[in-house]
Amino acid sequence: MKALRAWLMVGLLLVAGSLQAVTTNDLATAEREGRQLAEQLRNARPNANFTNSGTLAIRASKKQRSTVRFNSRVVATETNWTSVYEATDGTNNLSMFSVEHRPDSPSRYRLNCTNVLDASQTTLPFAKSDFWLADLGLEFFHWPVQLLTRKEIKRGEACSVLESRQPAPPPGGYSRIVSWIDNDTGGILLAEAYDAKGKLLKEFRPTEFEKVNGEWHLREMEMENVQTGSRSTLVFDLKSQ
Repeated sequence: MKALRAWLMVGLLLVAGSLQAVTTNDLATAEREGRQLAEQLRNARPNANFTNSGTLAIRASKKQRSTVRFNSRVVATETNWTSVYEATDGTNNLSMFSVEHRPDSPSRYRLNCTNVLDASQTTLPFAKSDFWLADLGLEFFHWPVQLLTRKEIKRGEACSVLESRQPAPPPGGYSRIVSWIDNDTGGILLAEAYDAKGKLLKEFRPTEFEKVNGEWHLREMEMENVQTGSRSTLVFDLKSQ
């Protein structure tokens, strides 16, 4: 089952699993190919505007659970593309931010679509979930160190394993992210995020797919903070798209 390139465009990370047929790169090759792959992913842009909607279920603990509605939309131009994310409990807007992606330039984040944030301020949770603004904006593709460490098979798909490193992570932020990129689609099949001490902090994984109009689409994915046990699940309204 192929990763969905369209979902890469709205900034969400997919996860799946098992290792086989590993080939590794030396450091010089890893640096050169890692920079090239990260540049391709940063500059990938949607061909048209599109929208997504659904529910965001948040389990902060076994007893603390909440659900909010979310909407996301992408507006593409000839020079850039902007993703806007909104979450609401049905009465009040709980969270809104946008990220403008520009080729070969840093992304521009706006909280509530007005306050401009720099990259160090993007470790804010979206709608109190385990998804940070930086996660949805794929900020790690802009980090200074990008290494294509190896190529291997994940769940029957040929993948390139990209390790993105941030030498000086912000307080509470990631120091590195390891992602498995589907060679055919450019979609992310798996991602693991590590804290400043090098310990695994979060895992990203898809949990359900659905066939709509003859094509497979991601219906549900979750992000888990393995250190706190909290988990957030995005469920998409595929029938309404």
